[in-house]
Amino acid sequence: MPKQSEGQKDTVERVMHEFKHGELESSSGGKVKNRRQAVAIALSEAGASRNQSKAENRKRLAQTKRRERSGQKPGQTGSTRRDGPTRDELYERARKRNIHGRSRMSKAELARAVGA
Repeated sequence: MPKQSEGQKDTVERVMHEFKHGELESSSGGKVKNRRQAVAIALSEAGASRNQSKAENRKRLAQTKRRERSGQKPGQTGSTRRDGPTRDELYERARKRNIHGRSRMSKAELARAVGA
């Protein structure tokens, strides 16, 4: 088995740290409780899985490194919470204020309606 690069080792270390602290989630959204599953996720994210092709491993490592540089955790997609409240939070505020047409509004429209 070939040696792992420093980047791959760092990724495996980070994923196993998340597992140890109960922060690691599977692709279906549930918490990972099995150490073998955590190792499989770590190797997959690090691009060191023997069950994936070389091209898929390279792609996965690049994707993981991009996500790590942007500060996102593995389950997250899109932007982080820097852009204010979520649409669901805005919707709840609109519901409490009984704003008409709130269910059809976009996030920006809800933000304008509730004054956030």
